[in-house]
Amino acid sequence: MKTDQPIYLYLSAGPEAFRVLTGGLTLDGHYRFASITVKGLERRLDGLFEPADPDRPVYALEFQGQAKDATFYNLLTKMGLYGERQPRRDVQGIAVFLRSADAPDFPRRIAGADSPIRSVFLDQVLPDWLAREPDNPYVAVLAPLVIATDAELRERAPTLWQSVQTAAVPESERKTLADVLLFWLMERFRTLTKTEVMQMLNLLTSIEDTSGYRAIKELGIAEGKEEDLTRLLARRFGPLPAWAAARIAAAPIAQLDAWLDGILDAPSLIDLIGAETATPH
Repeated sequence: MKTDQPIYLYLSAGPEAFRVLTGGLTLDGHYRFASITVKGLERRLDGLFEPADPDRPVYALEFQGQAKDATFYNLLTKMGLYGERQPRRDVQGIAVFLRSADAPDFPRRIAGADSPIRSVFLDQVLPDWLAREPDNPYVAVLAPLVIATDAELRERAPTLWQSVQTAAVPESERKTLADVLLFWLMERFRTLTKTEVMQMLNLLTSIEDTSGYRAIKELGIAEGKEEDLTRLLARRFGPLPAWAAARIAAAPIAQLDAWLDGILDAPSLIDLIGAETATPH
């Protein structure tokens, strides 16, 4: 199941999303949310919560949808790169896993009381959230990630949808949560047509007509093309310099397509995407 773009959109909905996804951790005071690329190794954080009060901790959050041995080391690297830029800030990491079984074994003692990283396992915390706060739209949105069977999710989907649609939250947040829930339901029920999913939720508007779904889908397409282009360029011309990786990451889909089409004919990286000082077009 794709998670990067929906998780970003979910976290952007506000501090309640942070509380639910982290298993109850609350943001004390005003925080600014962003998803940033930490310069140095071009590592992207899924979510960065920077407080207005410099004495409060900065939270660096990573969502891991599948088992990866390097998850903790990856997050520690990003925390270190951010901390190098902000050495007077207290940077705390949060690693959110779909399943407790996905947590890596190393480094040892990463789960200790003094660890710089807090681990959250959705298969452990979300069932409790659903039992205690069944009408919380921020909880409902995450339900497709942990409800075990398609049959149970199909049965509960209309109630989850209503929890979002009737929530006493600002319209912008309700729309964001609805888009994320729709996206994950479509990912979960890939064998169903959009009409069948709409009927399941009693929707009158096509899911693919919602701006949030289109935005998530376009981001996913762009990310896939970016990965393909980066891999092919590295095979053709060797490791990419940081400026080239940054230019590719910032390019629109049409430009990525043009570069992919021209990769076999270009004699060099610069001939394909331009020189370092050139303005991308």
